[in-house]
Amino acid sequence: MFVIVCAGCDAPLTDALAEVVLPAHARQAYGNGVQLPVLMEPGTFAVDPEPWGRPWRPWEELGPGEAAARGFHAPVPYVSDGVPGAIVIAPGDARGTRLIPERAGGYCCGLDWGDGPNMACVDCGLPVASRIDDCSLWQAVWFAPDAVRRHPVDGADTAPRPWAALTALGSGTPPVEAIGRWSMGMVEQPQWRWSPRWEAAVGRALAHLLVSGRGRPVQVPEGLAAEVFQRTLDALVPPGPPAVRAVLAGPGAPAPDADADVLLVPAHPETGEAWRPEGPAGAAARVVPLPFGVWRWLVAPERDARLPQSGGMPREVLRDEPALPRAHCRFRPDLHVFQHTLARLPAARAPWLRAILDDPWRYRREGAF
Repeated sequence: MFVIVCAGCDAPLTDALAEVVLPAHARQAYGNGVQLPVLMEPGTFAVDPEPWGRPWRPWEELGPGEAAARGFHAPVPYVSDGVPGAIVIAPGDARGTRLIPERAGGYCCGLDWGDGPNMACVDCGLPVASRIDDCSLWQAVWFAPDAVRRHPVDGADTAPRPWAALTALGSGTPPVEAIGRWSMGMVEQPQWRWSPRWEAAVGRALAHLLVSGRGRPVQVPEGLAAEVFQRTLDALVPPGPPAVRAVLAGPGAPAPDADADVLLVPAHPETGEAWRPEGPAGAAARVVPLPFGVWRWLVAPERDARLPQSGGMPREVLRDEPALPRAHCRFRPDLHVFQHTLARLPAARAPWLRAILDDPWRYRREGAF
């Protein structure tokens, strides 16, 4: 557990928070005029290991050595020259801060980071954070890495939860959620859409699946996994050589088949470490991590019990509940998350992967993204 404090005067800017992994959708811009919810769970924070924000430099200004030193192995439009290590929290967890009116600009429907940090420490006035609540952006408070420090809380248990404790929670991230839009200063009735969390998570996992396939087609399990992965995989890698077989695996799930080539596994939400089977074979397995909530829903999809209820019901009794709502369009992985992830993998230097990165809009026009 940590408390975020002002680097100028050591005033506390949060209560005690637990560190978790930065969500895959943290830097996502979703749709147009969409009202997204809060990024972080209350009582948690995450650190962005990558630089973000102004000044931005065009790719053409970077030499090959500088690009590789920054972790990019294929071209991207712009690279941030900002300071890495920004800390993000839920807006309700901020303490001892105030808005800076002259920096409270926005892009469309709310605040963004275009004017620089728009929140200051109440005690000393140092600009410390950016409150983000504009449309199409996840609501959050981003602390500038050079304006704050983390102080550990004495006596707090910082050990990550074991996998057994996580799976016992029994909760996953639903693939479809109700999302509203801003319209003429009002919020429209929310509509059921594919979850932007899933679009970002699948976009990131697609990059790792392609690399794990090593130029061969990749086949994922039937059902929801195929619905969100297979169409794009088939568009990116045409049929030809025998397909690489990817299967779901993880804590509490059935043991993967011995002939599986790639394992779709959960990443620990507190450490980011990908789950692996035990033993020498597990250490050598090719794994593709998914956010824990997305993986959990794929291996154990849940009913959407929206009716009031109390008490328990025998397992053998059939329930008459509304089916989980469906999105009225095909699933499209997040193209920008996919591009960014693939460009930071060393395998992106391969010609066949560079060809995908050099013309990504072709695949959007074809409906793959």
